[in-house]
Formats: sequence, C-alpha cells, structure tokens
Amino acid sequence: MSKKQVLYGPDDTPPIPVTLLAGAQHVLTLFGATTLVPLILGPAMGMDAGQVARFIGCVYFSMGIATLIQTSRAFGSGLPIVQGSSFSFIPPIMTVIGAYSALGPDGVMQYIGGGLIVGGILLALLGHSGLVGVVRKVVTPVVIGPTIMAIGFSLASTAVGSASQFWPISLLEVVLIIVFSLIVKRKAVNMFAVIAAIAIVYLICVAASELGWVGAGHPIYVDFQNVAAAPVWRLDVFMPWGAPKFSFLAVSALLAGFFAAMIESIGDYHSCSYVSGLDDPSGATIGGGIRAEGLGCLLGGLFGSVGTTSYTENIGLIGLTRMASRNVVRTGAVILICMSMFGKLGALIATMPAPVIGGAYLALFGTIGALGIQVLTRADLGSQRNIMIVGLSFLMALGLPGWVGQDSVKEALTSSEYGEILSTLGSMVWAILKTPMAVAGLCAALCDSIIPGTDAERGVVSDAQSASAREKN
Repeated sequence: MSKKQVLYGPDDTPPIPVTLLAGAQHVLTLFGATTLVPLILGPAMGMDAGQVARFIGCVYFSMGIATLIQTSRAFGSGLPIVQGSSFSFIPPIMTVIGAYSALGPDGVMQYIGGGLIVGGILLALLGHSGLVGVVRKVVTPVVIGPTIMAIGFSLASTAVGSASQFWPISLLEVVLIIVFSLIVKRKAVNMFAVIAAIAIVYLICVAASELGWVGAGHPIYVDFQNVAAAPVWRLDVFMPWGAPKFSFLAVSALLAGFFAAMIESIGDYHSCSYVSGLDDPSGATIGGGIRAEGLGCLLGGLFGSVGTTSYTENIGLIGLTRMASRNVVRTGAVILICMSMFGKLGALIATMPAPVIGGAYLALFGTIGALGIQVLTRADLGSQRNIMIVGLSFLMALGLPGWVGQDSVKEALTSSEYGEILSTLGSMVWAILKTPMAVAGLCAALCDSIIPGTDAERGVVSDAQSASAREKN
C-alpha cells in the first residue's frame, strides 16, 4: 500500500518558529468546537458568566493535558492526535444536569466529575486489556450511524432555543458559515469557517452594544464588566468545583458518551495513521489510544472539565499541511494549557451572546447528525433489514427519552419501595434510557446482533479491505 507523503513525520521536529506556528494553528482549529461545549453546558446548569469563564479554562487545561498523554508512546497511541471536548458527552451530561440541577452548578459538576473518573478508569482498563478489538467486531456501521445521528439531532431544541432569542444574528452566522466553508474556494478560509463566522457576528454584537443600538437585557447585548472583574491568572486547576461525587445515575448516563467517543476515536486512529504516512494502527496502538482517552477523562473529572475525544478536524489539518510531527501537536497542547491559566480570556469568551452560540449550534449539530448518515452509507442501505433497524433505533432515540423523563415514569423506575439495590438499578436504567444516543446504540446493537444479515449487508469489512479501498481513493 502506498503511504501518504508528509513533510515532517511523527518523529520529526520542524524548526522552532515553524513548530510554534503549526502548534498555534492546531489550537485555532480545535478552538471553536472545544469552546462551544462549555458554552452549551455552563448556562444549561445555571452558571453565571464568571463560572462559565472558569469552566472554559478548566476545559482548555484538561484537553491540553489529555493531548500530551495521547501523543506519548508510553501512555497513549503515540500518534499526533489532538484531544478536545466531545459533543458525544453533551446529551448524557444534560441528563445529569436534569437529575441534579437543584444542587446548583458546583453540585452538578461534582457528579459529572465523579462520572468521568469512573468511566475514565473503565475506558483506560478496556484499552489496556486489548478487548477493544472485540468491540470493533460487534459495533457495525448499522449501530454507529443511528448513535451519531442521535447525538446531533437530539440537540435540535437546544440549538433552536438559543438561536430563537434573536434570529437575525443566528441566521446571519449560519449564512456566513455556509459561505466560508462551501462557497469560498480557499482552503485557509474553509479551515476556519466556524470561528471566522462567530468572530464576525460577535463583533457586530459588540458594535451594536457600544453604539447604543441595543441596551442591557437585549439578547445580543455584550457586557464586559465580568471581564474587568475576572482575575488575570487562574490557578485553581485541581477540583475547582469541589471534590467529585459518585452516583450510579451519573456514571450510567456518561457511559453512553464514553461508548460513542470510543467508536469515533477508533476510526480517527486509522485516519491519523494514514495522513501521517504510517501503516494501519496495530491493536496495541488502538488500545493505547483508548487508554489515553480514559486517562484524559479521569483527569478531566479531577480538573473540573468534561469528557475528551480525538479531534477529526485536526487530523484533517495534518492531511492539509502534511506536518505530522507529534512535537507540533504537543506544542499546541502547551499553548492550550497556557491559555487556560489566563483568566480574562475565559471571561471574554463567556461574554458571547446566546444567539451567537445558537447560530453555531444550528450549523454544527445538524452536521454531526448528518455524519451519522454518512457512516450508514458503508452498510447496504438497499437492505430492508438495515432500513428497519435504523428507522426503529432512531425513532426510539427521539421518542423514548421524553417519555422516560416524565415524573411518573421516573418514580416507577427509581421508587425506594423496591429496596436500595433495585432502586439503584432503576436509576441506572432511567439514566441510560433518558439519553438519546444510548437508546439508539443499544436498540441498533440488539437488533443488528439478533436479525440475520451478511457482513456486506452490515457494512463489516476487514482491515485489508479497508486499506485496499483507501489505496484506490
């Protein structure tokens, strides 16, 4: 198989100026998506602007540490892979927020931290044990597709809720994203389409606020008071929200996020190996990568952050620039850690109005859902078997969590009358069934395993077949 030609391989180190610039470019590439996750979850759990700013710093710090672990051959895959905050964890964390919202943001973050620690340990052990290869054989495109679709499309109400606060700004941002990513034929513009669109509409909001076109209380009003009040440096990196708390409900909900992130990352290891001029990743490399993601999530729980996953956007950047040096990626990680320590940066980002974030939601969440459809094309979509499985799984993912979320159903599943053990198990079941992607994945996996189907029908191909197809492309 012919290998991808690169300017700098994983073991190479470019000159220092090139390394610094290329590392900064990795930070710019991950900046938008990594920042959006705390901007979604912070307001959802009732954080004020100052708390959101601190949350953003926590996320930057833990993602930088997770990237250093992933690029290490001793603890991770050793591939030049950037770790960032994962959209896969948004639906399950929303479940945790719904269950513990009465405790306030600090209380919710403590339970999220506990779930990340337990799930991270389990994921690290799974990667270290070498059992990931077994998981790969069970999880087919027929299972992965509906799961990813549920991640994006289940967040539709969140996207519309933010965007509808002031449609003109949100829709302008969507138009700009489309123009920058699809209409303008310049790769430099395409790479930063989302962050460029956000910056433009944010500056419009700032101008409208400073010129008096909108006043305090308007959805697009930008208030810089919290930036002035924010500390210059943020040093509370360890357990900033308090000691993590553990519950079966939080752990059960977050396991769905771990499952989806793991499946996505396995594909990313193959993609990253190819664009880096390497052979297909071995079982040890994949296991090391999953172990690193587990360790990253564990530390994320201690550093007051969210779950981590490999970033496909940055793998695309390697393919575009042909710079596959892991030291470049490590430089980006160090820059991210330094940014996390600058308290006023997080405070500035936290001033972004809800409609600005909503515009990004509209574009990104739909794209995530569509990626699930793209995964399904690897299977035989002309098969009535697959159509039935996908349709049933996706319908259940959209409908069942809403029914399970009713007070009467929750009480029926978690009633203390059953005894402590059964009540705990009921809480775990409730958390899983309340999470759309968990419902989609479990339903699809069960049906795909029970209903007879050929490997070609299910979209299962060997590594050799995959490599052959990729070589032709």
